[in-house]
Amino acid sequence: MVCYFHPARQAVGICKYCQRGLCNECAVLVDDSLACKGRHEYNVTELNMVEGRATQQAKRVNSGYIRNAIFYFLVGALFIGFGIFQYRFLGLQAVFFMLIGLFLLYASLANLLESKKYK
Repeated sequence: MVCYFHPARQAVGICKYCQRGLCNECAVLVDDSLACKGRHEYNVTELNMVEGRATQQAKRVNSGYIRNAIFYFLVGALFIGFGIFQYRFLGLQAVFFMLIGLFLLYASLANLLESKKYK
């Protein structure tokens, strides 16, 4: 690959903002990313800030899914336990409570699996 601004020179990397090849003279390092010197330093700084915020948000989303998974699991286990304990007194109504518990356990598993996407 050659430099976009100096076609006679070999490129040392690609600008994070415009994706053009850059030689040593045209490249500048901005927060561990290459940028076009005098053209895209500010844009690359902004991109790095956006990426940092997105990473932080993903961690927050992950913890929310895990918190929901724990809550659904506990409530689902309570519903199932209540249904089993009350089956002889309530009959078919107790089965309904157990089904609600199973649905909540499914929701718990779904939240836990969804949290894996946001690590």
